[in-house]
Amino acid sequence: MRFEIEEKTLHFKQPAGTSRGVYTTRKVWLVRLSDGEREGVGECAPLPDLSCDAMDDEEYRSILNRVCEEFCQRQELDNDSWRQYPSMLFGLETAWLNMTNGDMLFDTAFSRGEVGIPINGLVWMGSYEEMLKRMEEKLEKGFRCVKLKIGAIDFDQELDLVKRIRERFSHHEVELRLDANGAFKYEEALYKLELLSQYAIHSIEQPIKAGQWAYMAELCRESPLPIALDEELIGVNDPEMKRHMLNIIKPRYIILKPSLHGGMQGCREWIETAKDMGISSWITSALESNIGLNAIAQFASDVYGDHITMPQGLGTGQLFTDNIDMGLEVRGDMLFRVCR
Repeated sequence: MRFEIEEKTLHFKQPAGTSRGVYTTRKVWLVRLSDGEREGVGECAPLPDLSCDAMDDEEYRSILNRVCEEFCQRQELDNDSWRQYPSMLFGLETAWLNMTNGDMLFDTAFSRGEVGIPINGLVWMGSYEEMLKRMEEKLEKGFRCVKLKIGAIDFDQELDLVKRIRERFSHHEVELRLDANGAFKYEEALYKLELLSQYAIHSIEQPIKAGQWAYMAELCRESPLPIALDEELIGVNDPEMKRHMLNIIKPRYIILKPSLHGGMQGCREWIETAKDMGISSWITSALESNIGLNAIAQFASDVYGDHITMPQGLGTGQLFTDNIDMGLEVRGDMLFRVCR
């Protein structure tokens, strides 16, 4: 078995703002596997300053090269040895599935192009006017679930934006999710959550920075809004530690990104552990190209079945000017796979 690694820089159509900064480009590594007859491609896409395996480009390529060499020698995925490199693990999982199964990574109705997956619309951080315009665009396109990233502008303006949305659309018409990306200070978080709870919010992701388990557990107990964990899961790769953390914090939801949370196998562990504890989950992409997005969407259809009702975070396929065509198509608020 042979492998090749290709570095690729993707360019955003418009700056993507989060509380951690603004993205204008996105570096990914494509891994191609071949056994002489079949080929497969996967995407390794760590996020700077967020992924537990984020590092400088030279070091990342060196470790990825070593992991690929080990994989080609063993011809099997060593999840335990590579848990600290979730983006690399996800890329190899995808390439291996693509090589062995072809374009249909999993045998599901979505992978066969028979059904779509409901997705949320995503509104990036920006000025008040920019966010309002983006929100209106998502609603006009037919999205019934919209995720709003907050924490970059004045909180009173963000609260007013949420209020204006609710004045136009009831919670029966539009499900509204918020993502704070850890922007709130613990001392003010509960007060802000109480103010937001007036507007029938579905959930809020990561209200305070990750790593404050006791504070997050208190917020999950006291918050009038359901809390979802995202960044909190990064770097928690041991199965027993996953259970331990969820048992302490007890969130309502966890949000899983294979590139950040242990690849497909690591996400399966999270989902099963959370399910045992009565915690719901959904899957999102992490600004991958369509190669990664295609794999994540097919993975979601395998994990949750052919009749997904909870909107997933898979609406990132149109973010880049130079994306890779993988036959993904958004129709209204549904993502479909167009089989060729």
